[in-house]
Amino acid sequence: MQRGFGVEIPQNLDELCAPQRMALVIYDMQVGILHQIAQSKELTAPVSPVLIPAREAGVRVFFTRHMSLPNEVSGVTQLRTRMAWQRVADVIKVKSSFPAGSPQFQLVPELTPLASEAVFDKITMSAFVGTPLDIALRDCGISVFAIVGVAMEVGIEPTVRHASDLGYIPVVVADACGAGNQEAAERSVAALKYAGDAVFTNADSLCTALAKSKRAIA
Repeated sequence: MQRGFGVEIPQNLDELCAPQRMALVIYDMQVGILHQIAQSKELTAPVSPVLIPAREAGVRVFFTRHMSLPNEVSGVTQLRTRMAWQRVADVIKVKSSFPAGSPQFQLVPELTPLASEAVFDKITMSAFVGTPLDIALRDCGISVFAIVGVAMEVGIEPTVRHASDLGYIPVVVADACGAGNQEAAERSVAALKYAGDAVFTNADSLCTALAKSKRAIA
């Protein structure tokens, strides 16, 4: 741990994974989104093993869900995005893809939140816009979070960039972050690594560090 100018600066994964400073963010692992991911089963596999040791280590867990408003109250940005994603030229033909309460809006059953965990719904790509995530993390004294889920090139990259600007240290668990477009996801990863704000790791390394933090507390 580096110390200077009145602050402590974590230098490695073991230091970042201290439960008093780290949270786990599970990004948009929803039924309807995973149906659009070619390797959805392969993605769910590494996410679940990250969630279990995080819970065992006492790490706070936050889930996000992407929510589509009804067309009538969606506004210009939301409607333009739907036209682009649904590849339609007539705005009247767009659909609300993930309305609250719909089957496709729900989290996959393998990742059912506990009563002690939070689920934040959003209409943006950054998980920090329009949700209580920032204030919830700060109120718990959290300065680091690991992120897993989908999709790297759509929502995880903007969330990680936003987090860095807010003063968090994002830990991207690369093999537990899926993509709809692999080439775009690789560009996102390359850009994030170049910027240098995020820490990249894999599920096995994160689970090992979480297990160490659990032993340290015991």
